[in-house]
Amino acid sequence: MFSSFSTLGKGISTVTGTAISIALFVALCTACAVNPDSDTKTDNKAEHNLASEVLDNTSATSTSPTGSSAPTALPQAARIAPILQPVGDLRLAAANLMMVGVRDYDDALWALQQGVGGIFLSSTTNPELLTTPGRDIAALRAAIGRDFDVSIDFEGGRVLRFADILGYYPAPGQMAATMSVEQVRALAQNMGSSLAARGITVDFAPVVDLDGAGLEVVGDRAFSADPYRAADYAVAFAQGLIDANVTPVFKHFPGHGRASGDTHLGQAITPPLAELQQHDLLVYHRLAEFNNAAVMVGHLVVPDLGELPASINPAVYSVLRSGQVTGGVPFSGVVYTDDLSGMKAMSDRMSLPEAVSASLIAGADRALWISTVGLSEAIDAVVRDVESGVYPYRQFAQSVHRVRAATATS
Repeated sequence: MFSSFSTLGKGISTVTGTAISIALFVALCTACAVNPDSDTKTDNKAEHNLASEVLDNTSATSTSPTGSSAPTALPQAARIAPILQPVGDLRLAAANLMMVGVRDYDDALWALQQGVGGIFLSSTTNPELLTTPGRDIAALRAAIGRDFDVSIDFEGGRVLRFADILGYYPAPGQMAATMSVEQVRALAQNMGSSLAARGITVDFAPVVDLDGAGLEVVGDRAFSADPYRAADYAVAFAQGLIDANVTPVFKHFPGHGRASGDTHLGQAITPPLAELQQHDLLVYHRLAEFNNAAVMVGHLVVPDLGELPASINPAVYSVLRSGQVTGGVPFSGVVYTDDLSGMKAMSDRMSLPEAVSASLIAGADRALWISTVGLSEAIDAVVRDVESGVYPYRQFAQSVHRVRAATATS
């Protein structure tokens, strides 16, 4: 792929650098959407160095004999860098693909100074981060001076962080049993407005698992056991959050509702993929209706896609990205992992830095865990894998730009 783009660049010498950037970046995105790992043997470090050059001459002009200005032929770096879309400092870019739970203002400030793309408000976060001027999210934004996301689990019912501050709302199962889809959209907009007023930009909801196996971890967190009814209510909930300028995150792909157990406690196995596609994954067909929603991939094992948990299994991400579950439309939004540090389905298998890097290589855009413990080591691991070529630079850069674009619009 690298050489073919270089050849293409050599044949273009009379158009502006801007036009080249647009045309070749579109071509790259199309190619990566089909197979983001198609060129894993490329020299990642060389690509990063080329992409990071300052391209002042991308739109450079030369003076013709008549004195008019005309575009010059672009040097190799100028042709390649628009394709790669430079990410800037490699370590900061790697950190941008991480979202970490924080204890308080100081913990959050430190993590953001390392470059993380977002912070997560967990049940152990000091509520002063939502209420105390000078040590709240607004103060963090002023101190950091760049875009970053703030996320929370705010589903309704039993998963409702800081309800005494953000408000009390019914469980999804109760919503679907007592309200119309229009009422749920209005309710979710109210929920989102409460979050947005405190600086929260991402809600890890709606749950689109189907309550089909009597699992306590699902239960009334699900809208329904029926995929079509669940989809109608989940879409309404998601749209309500979007109405409030909060990003919804559909979870837990590819479906926890009929798994063999709870991934908080250990390995959980789903039905085979063909069965999921006829039931659990039907909800995700509705993702094609959104261009500003995200998906969370769980730690579930899909038996016919290998023994790896979904969050570190490239085959599972391929099912989502290829459009197999979205009516043929490839999903191009941000994909999060479930918590990589506090759930035994993952923590029993590998260390946090290994899990972070493995999930990103597999296809996630943002690795999530519930503390700042291990952050420096996780960044080290990702940088090492990018530089060695284990994590293809093109895939890495695509994720960086995807999360940055999503964050800027939150």
